[in-house]
Amino acid sequence: MQEDQVLMKASICTKYGGPEVLQLEEVPKPAPGDNEVLVRIHSTSVNYGDLTARNFRAVTPKKFNMPLLFWFFAKLYFGLRRPKINILGSEFSGVVETAGNVVENFKPGDPVFGYLGQKMGAYAEYLSMPETGTISLKPENMRFEEAAAAPYGAIMAFYLLGRAGIREGRKVLIIGASGSIGSAAVQIAKNAGAEVTGVCGSTGMEYVKKLGADRVIDYRKEDFSAGGAAYDLIFDVLGRSSFSAAKKVLTKNGIYFRVSFKLGELVQMLITRITGGKKVVCTLAPGGREDLERVRSLIAAGKLRTIVAKTFPLADAAAAHRYAESGGKQGSVVLQIIPS
Repeated sequence: MQEDQVLMKASICTKYGGPEVLQLEEVPKPAPGDNEVLVRIHSTSVNYGDLTARNFRAVTPKKFNMPLLFWFFAKLYFGLRRPKINILGSEFSGVVETAGNVVENFKPGDPVFGYLGQKMGAYAEYLSMPETGTISLKPENMRFEEAAAAPYGAIMAFYLLGRAGIREGRKVLIIGASGSIGSAAVQIAKNAGAEVTGVCGSTGMEYVKKLGADRVIDYRKEDFSAGGAAYDLIFDVLGRSSFSAAKKVLTKNGIYFRVSFKLGELVQMLITRITGGKKVVCTLAPGGREDLERVRSLIAAGKLRTIVAKTFPLADAAAAHRYAESGGKQGSVVLQIIPS
């Protein structure tokens, strides 16, 4: 490392394993290019993708929520034996410190939030990214801690529910309603005028009710497919159910929408397109800047919020991961880089 290099603190993951592999170290501070902004990070979330990436070596094709080919490319991207992505964190909020010479939409001092995708890098004091990336001005009615946990789930839920044809009067079941995507989906579906039933574990039931769900089912105690209700849309976030179970309670032309899917669901989608009636739908969300701008508008209008369960300092990233994996959280887990 060069002596004149400016350093920053970051939580580093240089080997796969449990939360203890996360270590606070000093690394080079990024230098933004002409079309990039340098963001001093205030907060970043601890989400499902971070937990998976931290120990991706243990993720087998069976455990992976997408088709085998996706798993193969993800293995190459994240690293076969050791992680290639050393700084986790895909969501962030912060303040623009400097802007490149050709940057037009941001200036120093702007409060921002955004999504980095698989590139990650937000478990640090600074990050740089193109102004054309998934970054926007932070909504004024959200604190930094809340904004840091908003982009990913809301972007995915907004796009996917749009593809599912969400609208007023539809009856919607959301499986995985207490997670990042699920919690946003509950709110977006309610704001669209749908009647929403959430499915989650017992610890998340009160949380999902606070988000506006009309009814919440504890999957450990009740089988949603055994009830007398009928749903126009079943939105399955992590693929915890199946079409055979879902079609028992789908309306005549109802949709079983898989956010996570494998080859079997893709085959079912093709078959149900041909046969008509109840359908399986699988699709991916691009997660671009336009989607984030739409999410920002929802937040600004008071139609979407984030509930933070607990915050941790950057030095305690390992503890934050343990808490996130404990199964007892009722909301988002956030790393606070800048102390309050």
